Amino acid sequence: QEEGEAALTEAELEQRVEILLTETETLWMLDLPTALVSTEAEEAARVLERNKIYAEICKAKIDSEYFEEKMVQTISGAAKTKEVQCEKISMAEKGVVVTPWDLDNSLDASETKPAETEEPRAPAGEGRKSPTAEQHSQARARNIPSFCDSVSPITFAGSAAPARSHEDKELHSEAILTSASLQQDLVVMERILMENIFQPKLSLYRQIPVLKEPVVTSKPEVKTDEDDEDEEEEKEEEAPLPDANQSPAEGPWLELLWAFRCDLTSGHSVSSMAWNRVNPDLLAVGYSGEFVSQEHKKGLACCWSLKNPMWPERVFRCEHGVTAVDFSLGSPNLLAVGMADGSVAVYDVRSPRDAALLDSSASLNKHKGPVWQLRWVEQDRGTTAGDKKEKLICISGDGRMTQWFIQQRLDCFDVMKIKRTGSEKKKPPGERERKSEAPISQQAAGMCFDFHPEDADIFLAGTEEGHIYCCSCSGKEQILGTYRGHKGPVYTVAWNPSSTDTFLSCSADWSILLWHRDSHTPLLTFTSVTAFVQDIKWFPKSAFIFAAAKERRVEIWDLSVSIFQPVLSFAAIPEGNLSSLLFARNAEFLLLGDSCGQVGVWQLHDLAVPSTDQVWLCPEGLGSFL
Repeated sequence: QEEGEAALTEAELEQRVEILLTETETLWMLDLPTALVSTEAEEAARVLERNKIYAEICKAKIDSEYFEEKMVQTISGAAKTKEVQCEKISMAEKGVVVTPWDLDNSLDASETKPAETEEPRAPAGEGRKSPTAEQHSQARARNIPSFCDSVSPITFAGSAAPARSHEDKELHSEAILTSASLQQDLVVMERILMENIFQPKLSLYRQIPVLKEPVVTSKPEVKTDEDDEDEEEEKEEEAPLPDANQSPAEGPWLELLWAFRCDLTSGHSVSSMAWNRVNPDLLAVGYSGEFVSQEHKKGLACCWSLKNPMWPERVFRCEHGVTAVDFSLGSPNLLAVGMADGSVAVYDVRSPRDAALLDSSASLNKHKGPVWQLRWVEQDRGTTAGDKKEKLICISGDGRMTQWFIQQRLDCFDVMKIKRTGSEKKKPPGERERKSEAPISQQAAGMCFDFHPEDADIFLAGTEEGHIYCCSCSGKEQILGTYRGHKGPVYTVAWNPSSTDTFLSCSADWSILLWHRDSHTPLLTFTSVTAFVQDIKWFPKSAFIFAAAKERRVEIWDLSVSIFQPVLSFAAIPEGNLSSLLFARNAEFLLLGDSCGQVGVWQLHDLAVPSTDQVWLCPEGLGSFL
């Protein structure tokens, strides 16, 4: 073959030939990644730390006989999916009837013969002998049930193993019932049930559409004239009877949605109510006891949630009746409670414990009379909720108004001491001034107070004498003015939130008075029925509307409509008396507490709310408008 090729000439040999060499595809037979890292690499510090930890682990295992140092390369196998099919598992129940003499014979056989042998049974054709009286007595002695005994767990005298297993089962079941996971699951289930029960009413309260159940259609039934008459009679029986003083077709009217009540609060009287400042679904209610058979009932402070109107979320049991409650704004989890014996306590509603976080038992300045009202008062109204500074103010039947400061314990100092004032009757001319008899106490019992909505240093204080004092927290002269108009104890005073120069007061003398700050005589007097006025509240959305609780009736007054008659007078409860009222924060709903221990949630229908701009049309506020 070489001979057949032509020889290259010299010119061809001198010719330049270019040869290009390329790399073929690399075939990897084994890939072992490097175990070395440069000291200048970014992960060098992390690798050195891991090596140090591994060296310490190896050093700790040198003395162990189960440790051997060698190189191992583990290869993870591929995951496989394997399906298995079997026949359908069927379950069946079987039962066996055992007579007392069968148990007696088997027990005798187990005691006389080895456990491996069995007592020979009678042939199929032979009948069994009935048990004798002696066998019955033996069976009873061994806890074996007979026909006349009730079925119970069988225990044998010769063995304690079944008894121990029964005790273990009881302990196991008790542990399940007291477990935290079960308690949490029960709370979730309770929430679901409450939502299903109260969903339509809660939707009305929250002003969201009501979910209606779908209508199940069925085959039309042929109705006769008798069926139509029966349906009309049923509708007439189910129709509610209208109130004698108020017709639903005329003006505003009230509708009861639900009531916060349970067996725990039954027999107590609702003394005060307060919404949580941050959570609008949380309501605190104070319950005071009553004197029954010369025994004083203990008080309660309950936190109710809209998610469960049938049982309170927190229950704080107090040794004495609760007379006042209020939530803090800076710390919404703190609930202040005033009691009938003059003590003050602060509870943490986040804690499930019943004990108070702080109380005034160790304070030397604690009240000697009932704490009729307490409130957290903001000091800096312009700050945010987290930075707000508050002071806890109380007024008591011992004639003192105190401010409490919270440290390791509760302690207070007097803001004001309310002194008794003599009557201002004019004496006839020429009559000598006779020395008046000294009163039993120089201090008048304080009943209520309210701070000015714009100025935190100005407040009103109502007394048992029927006088109202306008006071200042700063300055030499604490009392700025005295308002005399009531003939009985003043139960409530309330500044108008929109027209801040006017305020309302109610008393046991059956009257409600409207005052102006600059006038010491009342502008208007509201008296509709002869009944004690327990509580009054201004409507949050209007400066002209307020509500009053008068024994068994509740009244709604609209000053833009009439100053002589209320626009609504409704008998709220058939039994007991109304003791407290409170408006909802976000809707037109009214909460009424009574002496039977329940708080009813009522919806206000067809209440024409006047515009708040009408107040500003009057240069001197509500007093000039009237």
